[in-house]
Amino acid sequence: MIHLDTNFLIHALQPGTNEDAALRAWLSAEESVGISAMTWAEFLCGPLSAGDREFAEALFPVVEPLMPADSAKGAELFNATGRRSRSLADCLIAAVALRLGARVATGNRDDFQPFVPHGLVLA
Repeated sequence: MIHLDTNFLIHALQPGTNEDAALRAWLSAEESVGISAMTWAEFLCGPLSAGDREFAEALFPVVEPLMPADSAKGAELFNATGRRSRSLADCLIAAVALRLGARVATGNRDDFQPFVPHGLVLA
């Protein structure tokens, strides 16, 4: 299972990008690919076209909700990784992926690297 970070999702919707190719390969291989409610919220903040939203909704008809345990794990990751400014969203995306045993696909590997010692696997 692979969960997408927001920047990966944005770039995957642009034809010809590395992210587009990776997503197509995973889907062709019938890899389970999903997004969390945090990723979805960031994505909807845009800017995005109506076509982007419709395509993403068709691609991800089910968005993984943020559970209370994810909030606790996200706070734990935030505190354990230096309370980095603007990292709470990444902490929550990582927490959902950890709960699901999913790898995270991101274009910002440096942002998610601090979570690897806590069990996160990057795609």
